[in-house]
Formats: sequence, structure tokens, C-alpha cells
Amino acid sequence: MSGKPGSAGVVSRGLLRTTIRSLRTAFITVGLFSCILNLLMLTGPIFMLQVYDRVLSSRSVPTLVALAVLAATLYAFWGLFEFLRHRVMSRAGFWLDQQLGAATFREWMAKSIGGEAEGPRPLVDIAALRQFLSSPGLMGIFDAPWIPIYLAFVFIVHVNLGLLTTGGALVVMILALINQRITREPLARATGMESAETRFLEQAQRNAESILPMGMMSSISGHWQAMHGEGAAMAQNAGERGEFFSATSKAVRMMLQSGLLGLGAYYAIYQEISPGMIVAVSIIAGRALAPIDQIIGHWRIIARARQAHQRLTKELASVDSRPKAIELPDPQGSLSVQGLTKFAPGSAQEDNQRRTILTNVTFMLEPGDALGVIGPSASGKTTLARVLIGAWQPDVGSARLDGATIDQWDRDQLGRHIGYLPQHVELLAGTIQQNIARFDPEAADGDIVKAAQMAGVHEMILRLPEGYATRIGYGAMPLSSGQVQRIGLARALYRVPHIIVLDEPNSNLDAEGDASLARAIEALRQAGSIAIVMAHRPSAIAAVNKIMMLMNGSVVEFGDKDDVLRKVTRLPVGGRG
Repeated sequence: MSGKPGSAGVVSRGLLRTTIRSLRTAFITVGLFSCILNLLMLTGPIFMLQVYDRVLSSRSVPTLVALAVLAATLYAFWGLFEFLRHRVMSRAGFWLDQQLGAATFREWMAKSIGGEAEGPRPLVDIAALRQFLSSPGLMGIFDAPWIPIYLAFVFIVHVNLGLLTTGGALVVMILALINQRITREPLARATGMESAETRFLEQAQRNAESILPMGMMSSISGHWQAMHGEGAAMAQNAGERGEFFSATSKAVRMMLQSGLLGLGAYYAIYQEISPGMIVAVSIIAGRALAPIDQIIGHWRIIARARQAHQRLTKELASVDSRPKAIELPDPQGSLSVQGLTKFAPGSAQEDNQRRTILTNVTFMLEPGDALGVIGPSASGKTTLARVLIGAWQPDVGSARLDGATIDQWDRDQLGRHIGYLPQHVELLAGTIQQNIARFDPEAADGDIVKAAQMAGVHEMILRLPEGYATRIGYGAMPLSSGQVQRIGLARALYRVPHIIVLDEPNSNLDAEGDASLARAIEALRQAGSIAIVMAHRPSAIAAVNKIMMLMNGSVVEFGDKDDVLRKVTRLPVGGRG
């Protein structure tokens, strides 16, 4: 499992292929172990051959004891190498998970911003690959190349026994190919339906507070049952087909072994082979067909792994090819937006009627400025917020911080200097302390308390039974929507970022919360930060010094607060962008 992904010669191959190539040592090791194991599997046939043909004829107990000791020793080595083979692949699966997990999570999260990701499928795919690497199905694949060698042993004993065994092996292989062909599509469809069902269940759970009171339970339950039933039926269909071929394959193996015993007995009667050869051939033939039977029995795991590999190859194809952003000096200067245009996500580039959300937006802010962005519903305020924090990239124009476009900054480095409060705040499972600290394991307590004090939420947190250690889980939220929004504001203010974007930060706040918000913006200005507030209520822009009015994605007015407000007094201000 040596090798470092991302070297110059393999960058274009994508992260998944590079990582799997790094497992070559593990695969070669397991291949060597498989060779040794398959040679040791001849212990049983040779032992039986010697017992029947030498020990019984000579009635030599010492010979029997010597053969038994030798066989026991070889079986002990077989057990050791079998253990090592499984251990190597088990750890290879774990290593693969560790190598791909972080990059896959980042890629999935990045695509989730634009709505491109459909559920945590890539992370589930990694688990499918890991399961495959430690499954008996993979061991069957490693053992499959030994099938011709075992058949050759049978041919050496007698040609007709070899032909019978080869015929049985061909029948089993044909069954395996048919099984793969007819279960591939149902398994793929079942996997897609399972993913859609999981996403629907997550949405239903998050909206349970609305579903139950409005009498939607029966309808939602019926819709889920229809989705679940269709997916389960498809999976059952694929499973039943696989079960049929698995059972048929086992039946063919049993029939073949009995046929070999019968045919071997026939040739033994005419003294063409010895009695010991009958048992030896039966064991060797069973071993020759075992890998095929093993592959058929674990075909669902193999098929899922293949589908997962195909999806991950596309998902991670460009990860290694992206040049790592250079670490620029920490931002301290101005924010400049020039000719920024943003089209609606998902619009086809060749479509001349692409819907435009923002059009030619231009403005500049210096350290200490606070900008209030106002405008009616669907004017582009939220889209502008997402572009300014780097969640979305502009299609035309640029947003520059200290002269560098947002995408030129290393994402993690810039993230430490950006604060963002979205319209809909959702805290992550953990403690309030962890949420404010953005789950930074090295966060200083002083920075956490300072952020909470700036957001005016410190006293409220102390009144909770466990204070900052209060846990927020996946179930009932111990906080009101206003408290959640204020803790989200504290998270945005953590370590006093250079740029802070607040999207309708007071939608759930009371008068006390509005006052805390105004004080926080004043503190940011005094610290030399740049604050941008997407305003829904006038109280949100009480502490700003500049105003920008958006209408249909275009800047109508931009300038000092008092001047702009005088000009737009008669225009409708409010709504959500």
C-alpha cells in the first residue's frame, strides 16, 4: 500500500484511479498469497490419494501418522496465509476509505452548494468499495485464475474426467455471465431508487413539524410507501434472479461431484485409475468450481462496487487536476466587484435565453465599510451573498479581495477570514461551543466567548442548563429559531473575520436581537472589517454607512446610506432575494 497520489505523472488520471494504483503492492501481495493458498489446497487431494493408494495397501501406521502430521502442518500454513490475505485486503479497504473520504466529502459539499449533489451518494460509494475489498467475492476473483490449473490436474488423472469437469465449469461460468447480465440493470435502478428514498426521508424528518399539524402524514406516508415499494420490488427482483443462479450453480457443482465419483468408480473398476484418484479428483473438481460459485454468491456486492467505482471516477476525476491555490497574505484591504454577472445554475450555455440573476454589478468597499443591500423579492440579494463568499463563481466579471479574485484564494485559508449567516440557519449536531467555533478543535475559549458577546448571545447561552456545553442533536432543538439565528451570527463573527456577509440576519430576531445586530456591525466596522447585510427589515441596516439598491439583478443605486435612502424612499424595499 505504498505510493503517494498526486505525483506529476498521474495527476490527470483522477484521485480514485491514483489511489487504487497505490494499492498495487497490496494486490500483488494478495495475489502471491492466493498462489500459495491454492497450492496448499492440493493438500487434501494428495493426502487422500496417498491414504487410499499407499497406506491402505501397505497397512503402514507410521506412514499414516507421517502423512497426517504433514497434512496438519500444511493446513496450518493454509490458515495463516488465508488470515493474512483477508487482513491485507481489509486494511487496504480501510486505507482506501481514509485516502478518499476527505476529498470526496469536500467535493460533495462543494457540489451541494449549487444543488448538483444528490444526497451523500459518493460517501456511500466509498463504503461499497471498502466492503468489496474485504469480501469473499474479491477472494474468488483472485482464485479464478487457478481454475485451468485444477482442470489440468483432472485431465492428468483421466481425459474423460477432465472433459466432464470442464463441461461443468463451463455451465457454471455461463450461469455466472447470465446472472451478471440480467441483474445489472435492476441493481442499478434499485440503487438509484434507494438514494432517492433516503433523500425524501431526510426531508420529511426535517419538516415533521409542518407535516403532522397540517394532516399531511397519510399523504406523505403513502408517497414514501410507493417509493419504498418500487425500490424494494426492484431490489427483490434482482435478488431473486441472483438467488436462482446461485442455487443452480451449487446444484450443478453437487451433480458434477457425484458424476465424477460415479465415472471415477467406473474407471477404477476397469483399473484405469486407482481408488484414491476418485476421491482426489472429486476434491480438485470442487475446488476448481468454488471461485465461480463464490463470485455468483457475492455478485450483488461486486455489482454495487462496480457501479460505485464508475460514479466515483466521474465524481473525483478533476480533484487531482486542480492546481493548489497559493497561500496569499491574510486579507486586509478592499473588496472590489467589477461587472459581475451570474446566470441561473443549470442553464445551458448554448441557450441564448439563459436566465440572468445578477447583471453587471459593480461596487467597491474599503475596510470599515458596512453595506446594506436592499431590494424586492428575487432581486438577487442572496445570489450576490453567495458569490461574495465564494460559494458560487461569477459567470462574467469578478469579485476581488485585495486584488485577487475569490477563487485564487485557498478555500480553507480564506474561510478563516469570512463570516456568513445564511437566510436559513441550521446548526450542526454538537455543542453550542463547537458550532460557534466552527468545529475548530484548536479554538480558544476567549475567541468563542468574544463572538458570543458580539452577537449578544453570551448571557442567553449561560442561562441554558449546560451553558456552552449544551448539545444540539438530530432530534428536537432545545433552542428557538431566534436563538438559533443569533448563535449562527456568533459563528459568523468568530475571530472577527475581515469580510462578513449577513443574509437577512434579523428575520427571526426581536428588538433585543436587532440591537445586538447593530452593535455587532458597529464593532466590525471599528475592527476594520467589511460587513455586507442583505436587508429584509429596515432595522438590519441601522448601523451600515452605505446602501445598494438591487432591482431585477441590476444595481439601481449605490452610495452613502442617507443619499441612497432619500432616492429610494418611494421604491418597495423588502422581500427576499
